[in-house]
Amino acid sequence: MKIMDMLKKELIVEDLISKNKQDVLAELSEVLLTGSDIKLDTNVLVKVLLEREKLGSTGIGDGIAIPHGKIDGLADLIVAFGRSIEGIAFDAMDNRPVHIFFLLMAPENSAGVYLKTLAKLSKMLKDVEFRKTLMAAKTKDDLYDAIARKDEVC
Repeated sequence: MKIMDMLKKELIVEDLISKNKQDVLAELSEVLLTGSDIKLDTNVLVKVLLEREKLGSTGIGDGIAIPHGKIDGLADLIVAFGRSIEGIAFDAMDNRPVHIFFLLMAPENSAGVYLKTLAKLSKMLKDVEFRKTLMAAKTKDDLYDAIARKDEVC
C-alpha cells in the first residue's frame, strides 16, 4: 500500500492559512474536495472530523496531526497534506503547535486498509529527518517528492 496512490499533488498545501483546529480541518477538507472527484460538502467532512476529535486529539505530538474519518459516498481512501510554518493549536498530546498535517478520509467499510494507512503515516512521521525535510521544503513539488521518497522506503 502506497500513500502516493492516495495523495495527489493538488492535495498538498505548502502554507496553511488557518489559525485554529476547526479552520485547518475546513481548509484541508476544502482542498481534498476541490482536488478530487468527491461530491460532498465541506461541512459534512468537517463534522465527521470534529466528531473523531471528540474521541481524542489526532494531534499526536512532535508537531504532527493525522486527522481522519470515515464517510459514506467515498469510493477510495484519500489523503491531503498541509503544512503550517507558524504552527496551529490543535490540542496535541504534547500541547505544542502542529505544523504537519495528513488528513485521511476513508469509505465507511474500509477498516483494514484505513488502519494500515494510519499506521504507515505514523511510521513515516516518526522519522525526525523526514519531518525536518517537510518543514524545509520550499515548494509543493518539493513536499510531494519528499513524501514520495519516504513512501518508497517505509
